[in-house]
Amino acid sequence: MLLSIRQYGDPVLREPCAPVEKVDLELNTLAVNMLETMYAAEGIGLAAPQVGLGLQLVAIDIPEEEDAAEEDKIITVNGKQQPMRSIMPLVFINPVLEPYGKQELCTEGCLSVRGVRSRVSRPSRVKATLHKLDGKVLEIDCGGLLARCLQHECDHLSGLLFTDKVSSAAKVTLAKRLKNLLHLRQDSP
Repeated sequence: MLLSIRQYGDPVLREPCAPVEKVDLELNTLAVNMLETMYAAEGIGLAAPQVGLGLQLVAIDIPEEEDAAEEDKIITVNGKQQPMRSIMPLVFINPVLEPYGKQELCTEGCLSVRGVRSRVSRPSRVKATLHKLDGKVLEIDCGGLLARCLQHECDHLSGLLFTDKVSSAAKVTLAKRLKNLLHLRQDSP
């Protein structure tokens, strides 16, 4: 079932999310619906607040062709190197991230900030502890688009948007576009 993606200005996008306490059929159904919604919107990541729920739940699926750098297609999972594709789609709860490495500037967009893209500086690598819905825990060390996507989606769980992380100059440039998004949201039924 397709879910409605909340847009810039919706208060739920600014609220810190509660940890998931229980994995049940309802949560599994939500995860399937989030993946379906993400695919329909042609995204690679979606966090629960983006569909109106203040839960620490994230869905990510990065197509192999999206992460161009060959060295970023191999990641470390629970101490073993394996292809990034082997863990996709990746649905997890209650993540703990440790970003590290040099800052890299890349263009980001967001399904909740439609039509807006901007360059964001983030650490190039991430160590992450991710709890899958089947009870397994993944300890991941990665770079590339997966590292960026993990940081971007987990920011949503803290009430942050990529627009909060752009440079001061970019904020000035984006201000009018973001204001227009607020007006669009207020005008829609």
